[in-house]
Amino acid sequence: MRETADVAIVGYGPVGAALAILLGQRGWRVRVLERWPEPYPLPRAVHFDHEIARVLQAAGVADTLAGRTEPGSIYEWRNARGETLLRIGREHASISGFPESNMFHQPELESILDARVHALTNVSVRRGCEVTQVWDDGAHAHVVASGPDGDGLEVEARYAVGCDGAQSFVRGALGAGWHDLGFHFDWLVVDVVPGVRREWAPQNWQLCDPARPTTIVSGGPGRRRWEFMRLPGETREELDREESAWRLLAPWGIDPGNAKLERHALYTFRACWADRWRRGRLFVAGDAAHLMPPFAGQGLCAGLRDAANLAWKLDLALAGRAGDALLDSYESERAPHVQRATLLSISLGRVICVADPAEADLRDRQMVAEQATRQSPVSAPFPPLGPGCFADGAGARTLFVQDRVRRGEKTGLFDDVVGRGFALVSPVGDPAAALDPELRAWFESLPGISAHIAPDGAVEDPAGGYARWFAEHGAAVVLQRPDFHVFGSAPALEGASELVAALRKQIERGLA
Repeated sequence: MRETADVAIVGYGPVGAALAILLGQRGWRVRVLERWPEPYPLPRAVHFDHEIARVLQAAGVADTLAGRTEPGSIYEWRNARGETLLRIGREHASISGFPESNMFHQPELESILDARVHALTNVSVRRGCEVTQVWDDGAHAHVVASGPDGDGLEVEARYAVGCDGAQSFVRGALGAGWHDLGFHFDWLVVDVVPGVRREWAPQNWQLCDPARPTTIVSGGPGRRRWEFMRLPGETREELDREESAWRLLAPWGIDPGNAKLERHALYTFRACWADRWRRGRLFVAGDAAHLMPPFAGQGLCAGLRDAANLAWKLDLALAGRAGDALLDSYESERAPHVQRATLLSISLGRVICVADPAEADLRDRQMVAEQATRQSPVSAPFPPLGPGCFADGAGARTLFVQDRVRRGEKTGLFDDVVGRGFALVSPVGDPAAALDPELRAWFESLPGISAHIAPDGAVEDPAGGYARWFAEHGAAVVLQRPDFHVFGSAPALEGASELVAALRKQIERGLA
C-alpha cells in the first residue's frame, strides 16, 4: 500500500502527537506511524512546565487538561537531617499564564492528545507499524513500514520527522551520531495510587541521603511517585522487584493495605544528544534527538519545545514561503538549548547521586550555608534559544509574556482572546499602523496579528503583565514568533516596520 502526505511522523508519543496536531491545525496532511498496537497504559513523565502548558494550549487541549494536573511550583532538596539544601521554582505566576510547574499522568495526557488528533480529519494514525526503511530522494521523504498483519506500507511525504524515541530508526537513517556524556545512574521508579488522601509537604522534593538518594514527587492528581537510586554493590535484579518497591516505600507509610502499586521499573538515567537533527527532508525530535536525567523535569518539555519550534517552520516551508535556512534554524536554535538543559540536569544529578557519606557531608555543609543567605527559591536558569531566526532587540530569543487580557466583552489569556501565531504587540499604539501597506499585507498573510495592549488600547492589560514586560525591557514594540519566543523588539513604535522586514528576510533567505 502506498500513501502520500505532507508530513510523515514516526512515533506517536506526546511529541509525535503534538507535532501532528500543530501541523494538522494548519491544514497539512499528516500520517503518523506508531510501532506499538496499543497506547502504553502506565505512567512515565510526570512534569511539564509553564511554557509547555502554553504549547498544549496552542494544540487545543488546555481546557480538557484543566483539573487533571496539579501545580508543583517549588522543588525542594533536603539532606538526611532534614536541612534544606536548595529550593527551586517560583511561588508566583509564570510568564506564560500557567503554573510554573504542572504534575500530570502521562497516559491521561496521551489520551487527550489522541482525541484531539482524531478530531482532525487530515491527520491519520496507523498503529502496529514497524518502520523498516527511511530515505530522502531529494524531492520527497519515504517511510516504509510493515503493518500489523505483515502488509507493507510506504508513505511518500514532503518531510518526515522521527519522534521514535531513544533507539530512533529515523536518527540512524539521517546518519546522526549519538553523544553520550557518561552520566549513568540506575534508579527504581515506583508509581503509587494511595488509597487515602494525604497532604505532602513539600509536595515535590529530593532526599539527598547517601544511604538511599530518593525522589518524592506528585504523579498527577491522586498519584505519587518515588524514585530510589541503586546503591553500590546492589544488583539491578534485586532492586527491580515488587517486594523491593514495597520495602523501600514502607518508611513513607505506604504499604499494600493503603496503596496500589501501579508500576515499578528500573531506569538508567542518561545524558545524550544527537549531533545532527536534520538531513534534507528528514528530522528528529524528542528522545530521538536527546535524552537527559529527570532532575530538572525537562525531558518531555524539551521534546514538546522541539515540536513547537519545528511545526511553524515546516508550515512555512510546505507553503513555499520559507527558504531552506529556516529549516536549518530548527537545529541551530534547539540543540544549544537542549544541551544547556541537559548540563543543568546533570549538575542537579551530581548533587543528589552521592552515596559516599563523607562526600555528602561536605556537600551538605556547603549547600546549607548557601541556602541560609537566600531570601527566596532560586529560579532554574533556562537559557535563550540558540542563533537562528531572530533579529536584535531586548528579549530576543527568550519567551514572551502571556497574561490575561480584555478585548471588548471577552477576558482570558492572550492566545485565546487575541489569537496565536506571529504577533506584533505594543503598549504605545497600534503596531500594524507603522507598517506600509505591502509589508502589512505580507505580515497578515503569514498569518500575523497585531495588538495595542494598554489601558486605552484595543486590548486591555488588567493584571499589568505586559506593561511590566515592556518596562523591564525598555521596548515599545515586540514581534513574537508562533513558538512564543521574541523574534526582536524595538525601543520605538516605528521599529515595527524594521522588525517585520527583518522577519521576512529571515524567512525567505535561500528561497528560490
